Order: sequence, then structure tokens, then C-alpha cells
Amino acid sequence: MNFLRGVMGGQSAGPQHTEAETIQKLCDRVASSTLLDDRRNAVRALKSLSKKYRLEVGIQAMEHLIHVLQTDRSDSEIIAYALDTLYNIISNDEEEEVEENSTRPSEDLGSQFTEIFIKQPENVTLLLSLLEEFDFHVRWPGVRLLTSLLKQLGPPVQQIVLVSPMGVSRLMDLLADSREIIRNDGVLLLQALTRSNGAIQKIVAFENAFERLLDIITEEGNSDGGIVVEDCLILLQNLLKNNNSNQNFFKEGSYIQRMKPWFEVGDENSGWSAQKVTNLHLMLQLVRVLVSPTNPPGATSSCQKAMFQCGLLQQLCTILMATGIPADILTETINTVSEVIRGCQVNQDYFASVNAPSNPPRPAIVVLLMSMVNERQPFVLRCAVLYCFQCFLYKNQKGQGEIVATLLPSTIDATGNSVSAGQLLCGGLFSTDSLSNWCAAVALAHALQGNATQKEQLLRVQLATSIGNPPVSLLQQCTNILSQGDKIDRRGSKIQTRVGLLMLLCTWLSNCPIAVTHFLHNSANVPFLTGQIAENLGEEEQLVQGLCALLLGISIYFNDNSLENYMKEKLKQLIEKRIGKENFIEKLGFISKHELYSRASQKPQPNFPSPEYMIFDHEFTKLVKELEGVITKAIYKSSEEDKKEEEVKKTLEQHDNIVTHYKNMIREQDLQLEELKQQVSTLRCQNEQLQTAVTQHKDQYNLLKVQLGKDNHHQGSHSDGAQVNGIQPEEISRLREEIEELKSHQGLLQSQLAEKDSLIENLKSSQVSALNEQASAAASPRDSEQVIELKQELSTLKSQLNSQSLEITRLQEENDELLQRAEALAKSVPVQGESENVIAAKTTDVEGRLSALLQETKELKNEIKALSEEKTAIKKQLDSSNSTIAILQTEKDKLDVEVTDSKKEQDDLLVLLADQDQKILSLKSKLKDLGHPVEEEDESGDQEDEDDEMDDGDKDQDI
Repeated sequence: MNFLRGVMGGQSAGPQHTEAETIQKLCDRVASSTLLDDRRNAVRALKSLSKKYRLEVGIQAMEHLIHVLQTDRSDSEIIAYALDTLYNIISNDEEEEVEENSTRPSEDLGSQFTEIFIKQPENVTLLLSLLEEFDFHVRWPGVRLLTSLLKQLGPPVQQIVLVSPMGVSRLMDLLADSREIIRNDGVLLLQALTRSNGAIQKIVAFENAFERLLDIITEEGNSDGGIVVEDCLILLQNLLKNNNSNQNFFKEGSYIQRMKPWFEVGDENSGWSAQKVTNLHLMLQLVRVLVSPTNPPGATSSCQKAMFQCGLLQQLCTILMATGIPADILTETINTVSEVIRGCQVNQDYFASVNAPSNPPRPAIVVLLMSMVNERQPFVLRCAVLYCFQCFLYKNQKGQGEIVATLLPSTIDATGNSVSAGQLLCGGLFSTDSLSNWCAAVALAHALQGNATQKEQLLRVQLATSIGNPPVSLLQQCTNILSQGDKIDRRGSKIQTRVGLLMLLCTWLSNCPIAVTHFLHNSANVPFLTGQIAENLGEEEQLVQGLCALLLGISIYFNDNSLENYMKEKLKQLIEKRIGKENFIEKLGFISKHELYSRASQKPQPNFPSPEYMIFDHEFTKLVKELEGVITKAIYKSSEEDKKEEEVKKTLEQHDNIVTHYKNMIREQDLQLEELKQQVSTLRCQNEQLQTAVTQHKDQYNLLKVQLGKDNHHQGSHSDGAQVNGIQPEEISRLREEIEELKSHQGLLQSQLAEKDSLIENLKSSQVSALNEQASAAASPRDSEQVIELKQELSTLKSQLNSQSLEITRLQEENDELLQRAEALAKSVPVQGESENVIAAKTTDVEGRLSALLQETKELKNEIKALSEEKTAIKKQLDSSNSTIAILQTEKDKLDVEVTDSKKEQDDLLVLLADQDQKILSLKSKLKDLGHPVEEEDESGDQEDEDDEMDDGDKDQDI
């Protein structure tokens, strides 16, 4: 300050100096002074002048201040003064406070100085490096300066920060600073940095920004927190809005679950400060960002499901039904709930089950509709309720059916104790408030959107107009009100009621020929429409004319020609005579050319500044876009083209019927397949049970056969010989052939077993010779176990073959014995004169034994069959052993490769150790030459330790 006094004192002593000259002297002192104190005092003086003489200091001193930042980084005080001075030059905050009425464009001045500063990108990089300093007097001014640069020229500064190495990461460290003022200003800095820059938003998100910001919000008290919570929520919105990558990262990181405590506000009539309202409003907007209809459908759906699963939707519904909630918070909560349930069946079903805490409890939908048709409620609240109802019915055919069912005669409460949603909609549709008429018509149209079944069901609705008069249908009542026009005195817009009814009728009749027939059945409807279209009315009425043209066009396009007087061709002739085709198409085009049409087509939410702008519904604009072209073509089509089109439609319907038929057939076949699979599983169980029973019977049979063999062994040779009469020799010869075949197969199997034995032995020997000690220590137990298992399998097979060979030998011996007996019987001739009775008795005995032998022969044949089956099983076991041997061979090859690699590695290590020893010896010799003592004992001790370690390693390898 002494220096500043000297400069100013010089001003008074000498000639009159201007402030520019003073600033110039200070800049010269900053540039030329060799003493740090002098430079520091000069920069301090520039700082004090920079607020009042911003332009002069900025022009003359900016270059010198940047030079100070580059050269005097060791002194934090001068750096702090320089940063503060630059901030005063670039920032518009002081200028706005001091010169509110000034004509000088302060914003241009700040942006011009910012442009000068960032002309050299190294200046921004220098500023980023200064932010790494922990000193408060350096870090905080740096944060403020960089924030001001981003506010003045955001995109260029963002680009410089983006390409700077670790630029964004340095700024993320500010959120972890223990000093709250730096942390809070860091949040503001990141707000400006992430605005409208997707690349930086992604980097910030992946630098763990979500975790840090949510922690700050929790520490500050959630919705009860101060302005810091507001700043954090604005930053979160910057990171998530229109950024699908960050939204997915936010959902996958389970951060949606951490939002639930934000909305635990309780049922209190007090405690709603302005800051709390702002915070909660931003929190609700953040939820809407995640489930916005403009997001990709898959991302929105996953966020909606996560919000239901974590209880966030339930918490929002609690706020919705609570008392003492401020009106703007209640409105935003309704809009938020709307988008959380939109198009999500699970959430829509839950919302349908929510009841208001009243006595008796009423569904939340009914309570909301009561607000919508109540003209005393705020306009924005009524718009929010309509949006909620639309979102509840969006792609929700179940909900549409429930709403329409409340209008049908069978479901209306005759006692009148409870009010249904359908009754509220009808009440709003026919009230004297034009806004209620429009809202109810649009809500009812959404109950019919894309649902032909409910369009047909709504035709059943009957309304009692007055006592003594018969009831009329809802369709008829809508057309009656439409034809009355402005005759009924209504509050609000003149055309709003008629526009709402026409949108309802167009939605109702589209894609529903039955509804078209009902509409045309009233002979007054077509003349009314043609009269409205043909008149030359004012600009306001042109929109009504266009909607009447659309309704008449729908009656032509979706006409099934069931009414003779109103067939397609007759209606087109009527248009040509009364209106003219060109005039009709021109009036139809009035809808899409209307300024409010394009506004409504942008977003699903009915967001209007005032009730007069509430004309078009978003879903209706889609319907107009879809039907305008096809109606134009239908008007110009001839009758022949209509016939061809009808034939094509019939063909398409037949095709659809065929496709439906085949789909049904496929469903039936799927059911049959499931049944057959169950039957197969049942039969398998039965088969296993039968196999066990057969095994038991075989065991019993073998026992009986052994017992019979012992009994037959004691019979006489003469009577045994008599059993070879008849076909016995043929049977015996066939048995011999089968026995020979079994012998040959036995020999073949034994040769195969011998080959496998030799192959296994070769494998064992090759493995033992190829593997070194280390590999064999790891692999030999496993290989030996597999070889032992193979040996066990082979021994089992050999035992089975031996038992079969013994059985075959036994059968052969029995057959040889039978042959010998037969030959002996053929040679023997009765020489003695026995009596005929004895011969007859012997003959009978021989025949009985012969039949027994035949039975035994059959049993032998069965045994041979069983032996052949066992032979097949043995072959399969041999095949499995072959595959096991192949697997062992591949494992052996892998082990060979591993052994080779380990040998190479050991050789490399030995070479490295030798080089290391050589280097150590050379270094020790140099130390000796230099005169430094070298302890030989330590060296030998170290060498012994190394030898011990090598020996231990060798032992481990041996093990």
C-alpha cells in the first residue's frame, strides 16, 4: 500500500495524471521490478482499481497478470491478487450491481476480455494447474475465475478443458474439498462446465459425480437443505437430461434407490420454506428426466420398473394423497407420477389400486378427476390431472376397459353413494364450462385410443336426458350438443367445447365400422356436417370446419356400406355436389396448418399458458397425421378402385384369419407336445420298473434251471437217448453254429483287449520318460489314477469275457453229450422179445423227455441272445475306454509343452543369475579398488543362503 500511496502522491504533487497513466505505471512496475514485494504491491493496487476502472485495467494489465501467474507461482499471495484482478475484469457481476442503468454493454465487455484470455489455450491450462494448489487463497479465486470464463464463453472454454490432460478430473477434485465454500463453488463451476456438452457430461459422470453429489445432498438434509442442495440438483439435471449413457449409468449404479428419502416429507401443514419448495420441485424434475417420454422406450421402461421396485412410486403417491402440500408441488408431483406410470403396466396397475385417505376410501383416479372437472381448481392443476389420466390409459387396455365399464348400465351404482370415473367424465362432458367439456372429451377419447373393443362397448351407454323422455345413447348426445353450437351459454372459449367433442367423435369412429354405422344411422348428422363444411365462416370457425371434414372423411373411409342411403359412393357424390372435392380437401388441411396443432404435436404433456390455447391433444395430432392422406385418397377414388380396395381388404382379412388359425394350431401343438413329454416321462418310469421286474424273473429262472439240471442228471441214458427224435439234430447243428460265432467274437474281443493293454502300457512308459521331476510331481497322480481306473475297467471286461467263455464251453459240452447219446440210441436195436406194453411205456417216456429237451433248447437260445446283448455292451465299454485313452494322450501332449516351456524358463533364469553374479563380482572388485572394505563372510553367507534356497527349491521339485 505504501507503493500505491507513492504513486497517488505523485499524482497530486506533479501534473494531473489520469487513471490510465496510474494503471500504466503499475503495469510497468509489475513487468520490470525485480523485487517480489514491489510486484506484489503493484498487483494489489491493480486489484483495487480493477472494479472501478475495469476497462482500463483489462486493456493494459491482462498480459502482465497472466505473466505473473506463469512466473510467480511460488508466492501464493501475488497469485491470489492476480486471479482476483482477472476475475474483476472478466466477470459481469460487479458491473451489473454498480451500473444497472449504464448504457455500456457489460456483457460484451466481459465476453471480449474472455476471448482475449482464451485466445491462448495455455492460459486456461495454466488456470487448471493452479486449481491443484491446496492453498485457499489460490484455489478459490481460480474456481471463481474459471466459472466466470465458462459463463461468458461456454463452448470454447469447454473445448479447451476437454482436450486438456486430466482437466475434468482436476475439477472433480473440488467436490472432495473439505472447505465448503470451495466445494460449493466447485458445484457451480461444474454446472457451467457440463451445460449442453455431452462429452464432458459423460466424463464427469464416470468420475463418480453421482456418488459425490448424492452424498452432499444427504449431508445437507435432502429437501430440507439449503441452496447447496439446489445447486447439486441442477448439476444432476445437466448430467442426466438428454444423455442416455448417463441415465443408464445412473440406473445401473442403483442411484434411483437413493432418491426415495428425498420425498419423505410427511403430512405437515407447516415447514414449507421457499427453499424447500424449490428443492423438492427440482427433485421431482430430476425424476421426470429419467422417465421422460422423449427418452428411448427401453431406458424409460427400465427406470420405471426400478422406481416401482424401490418404492419411489409409492412415496410419490403418498405425497399425491397427502394434505397441506403446496399447490405447485402437488401439480409437479402429479406430472411426475404421470410419467412414472406412462406405458408401464405394473406401475399403472399399482396406481389404479391407490386409494385416497377419505371415508369411505375413494380411488385416487376418481379424486383426481373430480379436480379436473372442477372449474374452481387452478388451470395448471387441471392440466396435470388430465395428463395423469392420459398416462394411466396409455397402452393400458385393461385400464381403458375399467374406465368404460363404469359407464355401462350393469356397473353403475344405483344407490348413488359413490361416484365413478365414468360419471365424472360424463358430468364434465355436458357441463356449462367449456374447459371441463374439452378435458372430459379428451380423457374419454384416451379411454378409446387404439381399442376397438371399448369403442363398441361405449355404444351401449345410455343417458337419461330429462324425466319422461326416453334415454339416448352417448354418441347421439354428443352429436346433439355439437349441432346446438353456440346456442348454449358456456363459460370460456366459444369453440373449445365443439373442438373437444369433434376430437372425441373422430377418435371413436376411426377404425370402428360399427360406430360409423351408428353415427350415420342418425339422419341429421351428415346434413349437419356438410352444412358446416360448406359455409364460409370466420377464421375461428375454420378449425371447426376442418374437424367436421375429418369426421365426414372418417365416416367414408371406415364405412362398411351396411346402410344403403349412406354408402361410400353416395357420400362422395354428396360431397362433390354440396361442397366440392377441392374445397373439402382445403378445409381438411386447416387442421394441420393451425399454429396450435404443431405446438400440441411436440410433447404428450398438455402444457398451455392459458385455457384459450387448449385446443389440440397430442394423441389426436397423431391421428390426424395418419388419416389426412388416406381420406384425401379415398375422396378421389372411383367406385371401381373402392371395389378393388375392398377385395384387397377381404384378402388381407382372409390372410389374417389363416395366420390366426395357424397360430392357434401351433398353440394346440405346443400343448400336445407338453402332454406327450409328460407321457414319455411316465412311460420311462414304467419301463425302469419293468426292467427291474425282468431282472428279478431272470434270477428266479436261473435258480429253476439249476434245480432242473440236477434232476435231469439222475435220469437213465436209454430214456435220454429217446429225446433226440424228430427235429432235435437240426436244433443241435444250429446251436453249434451259434457257439462257433460266439467263440470267434470272444477271440476278437480278447485281441482288442490285448491291443488296449499294450497301448496303455506304451502311454505309461512314454509319460514316465517324457515328464521331468516337476511336471511328474503335479501330473502323475492324476494320470496314474486314470490308468488305474482303466485297468479296473479292463479287468472287469476280462472277467465278463471269461465267464462268457466258460458258459459257452459248458453249452458245447452239453451239446456234444447230447449228440453222443443220439448216435448211441440210433445204433441200439431191441433184440429181446419185450412185450408191446413195455415198448409203448418206454415210447411215452421218451416222448416226454424229448419235449423237456426241446424246452431246454429254447431256454438255451434265450441265453445266447442275452450273451449277444452283453457282447454289445462290452463293445460300448471298449469304445468309452478308447475315448478315455485319447483324452489322456492329449493331456500328455499338453504336459510335454508345459515341461518344454518350464525348461526354457529355467535356462533363462540360470543365464540371468550367472550375469547377476558376474556383475556382483565386478562391483565388489571395483569397491576393493576404491578402498572400501568388503566383508567376505557376508558374501559367503549370502552365497550359502542362496545355495540353501536353491537346494530347498530342488527338494520341492523332487517332492
